[in-house]
Amino acid sequence: MVDQLVRVERDAAGLAVLTVDAPPLNLYTAELQDLLGAAVDDLAERPARALLVRAEGRVVSGGVDVNLFAAQRDADEAKALFDDMLDLPERIAELPFPTVFAAHGLCLTWAFEVALACDVLLASERASFGLVERVIGLTPTMGGTQRLAARAGVGRAKELVMTGERYGAAELERWNVVNRVLPHEGFDDAALRFTQDLAAGPTRAHAATKRVLAHFESGGVAEATAHVTGIAAELFDTEDLRGGVRSFLTDGPGKALFSGR
Repeated sequence: MVDQLVRVERDAAGLAVLTVDAPPLNLYTAELQDLLGAAVDDLAERPARALLVRAEGRVVSGGVDVNLFAAQRDADEAKALFDDMLDLPERIAELPFPTVFAAHGLCLTWAFEVALACDVLLASERASFGLVERVIGLTPTMGGTQRLAARAGVGRAKELVMTGERYGAAELERWNVVNRVLPHEGFDDAALRFTQDLAAGPTRAHAATKRVLAHFESGGVAEATAHVTGIAAELFDTEDLRGGVRSFLTDGPGKALFSGR
């Protein structure tokens, strides 16, 4: 799937790379929303083995085009818009394979919220992040507030959203918001290699891990515990687990090759 503003490229190994390229600031517009939605639809219909989300340009995104908000005539129209906006990160979070977001520079509002919906957030040492909706009297609408709370705690989420300040990659790594901070030089290649490694792994097992953690997020340890054995047992119907066990017994650990089936 290729478009001027959004493109999804796939390789033979099952890796998909979704790139936002809407210069100069990769602002969120109604058009970009539709294109991103179509890209996620395609990924849901034709699952990859792993997804890397990235952006071209000097910044990941400068935020949302405020004209999108100015066009809303009342609360009902705004609610419909926000429901559509929230749907995007929710569907990314539900994809049944690992998702990685690579932030190479400034990453504001919608892009940060999409990053938080991905399984792993990689950041260049020069990246910075912010939910700055307070500047127009708004609160984030794409799940960023609650996903920040899940990663860093309610107090940190309140601070980040209420101050509207920008936070560096190293600070957010300490908060457990960013998974890894990588050198700026070679960042794109490093993020790609990281995601390629996930794509080469046991995709169905990764999907199972996501299911277990989704139960944890909705109901805590008790709910996850109630479901984990059934989810894990289903993996015995996969080629990857059967082959992985045979490989371990025959060749030792770390030698198995996985197909994602």
